[in-house]
Amino acid sequence: MLVNGVWQSKWDPVQKKDEQGRFLRQSSAFRKTIAADRIAAVKYGAVETLGVKLYVAYICPWATRTLIARSLLGLEKYIPVSIVDPQLSDSGWQFHGYPGSTPAKQESISYIYQLYTEADPDYTGRATVPVLWDTEGHTIINNESADIIRIFNHDLRPVHNAEIDLAPELLLHEIDRFNERIYDTLNNGVYRAGFASSQEAYEEAYNDVFTTLAWLEKHFGHSVYAVADQLTESDIRLFVTLARFDVAYYGLFKTNKARISDYANISAYMARLLKIPAFSQNTNIDHIKAGYYSIKELNPMGIVPQGPELDWFDYLN
Repeated sequence: MLVNGVWQSKWDPVQKKDEQGRFLRQSSAFRKTIAADRIAAVKYGAVETLGVKLYVAYICPWATRTLIARSLLGLEKYIPVSIVDPQLSDSGWQFHGYPGSTPAKQESISYIYQLYTEADPDYTGRATVPVLWDTEGHTIINNESADIIRIFNHDLRPVHNAEIDLAPELLLHEIDRFNERIYDTLNNGVYRAGFASSQEAYEEAYNDVFTTLAWLEKHFGHSVYAVADQLTESDIRLFVTLARFDVAYYGLFKTNKARISDYANISAYMARLLKIPAFSQNTNIDHIKAGYYSIKELNPMGIVPQGPELDWFDYLN
């Protein structure tokens, strides 16, 4: 963690907790968008790039949200990506040569926290991914995945002009309601269970997770997508948690009442999404397992399990 721009101690997965031992997530600090004049310059061919870069980790569900949106909207040629190692160092996210990550020699930084101190020399807080970086102004534009998805979908529409709309105006209320329904109880619920520091906090989160999964199983018994009859950002936000559940959260985070593979309708939903290249190509199971099982507080010996073997793994090949 950074305090007044100085890295203070070893990376700790528990960001903050309340008096009952509940895990509390840090709020994102950078919440701007890409300058309109840059977007216009690309739209009208004055320049070829937006002057931005996306820093992500395949292990991180929040970062993977932005990767999936980037691919769905055809933004790969406009927004380059740097992928950190899945295993966090004592100084947080790093570039250190893990297979499938961006080679360290291609980067001007060694640790993600260096972006934060360049953007704000007095920054206090955690250095998280994703980071939407301004390569011209040398600052962080945004580090909130929910914002970045909507920046890609809406603000950059003059650039990509994609057929898909991840947050159409007519569905925004339903999308926001669905996102809110799954965020605290499932997206963050697994972390509330895994990083709980009291039995009470753990059981509260555990019950939330499986109440939500039961609701989703019923939902996908009659719905193809999360919201309405089309792919939206809600599918991205749900998918990234489901994709990590059986391989990491089920065992490591003690959310072990049932696996996603035990839910027939949710499993069918996963299979549908994984047939879409943007979902399958941005899901790296090796990085996910290597990253989560490197958390010493939860897995002190660092042993990475060989399993599980899941039917939907076939879609990743």
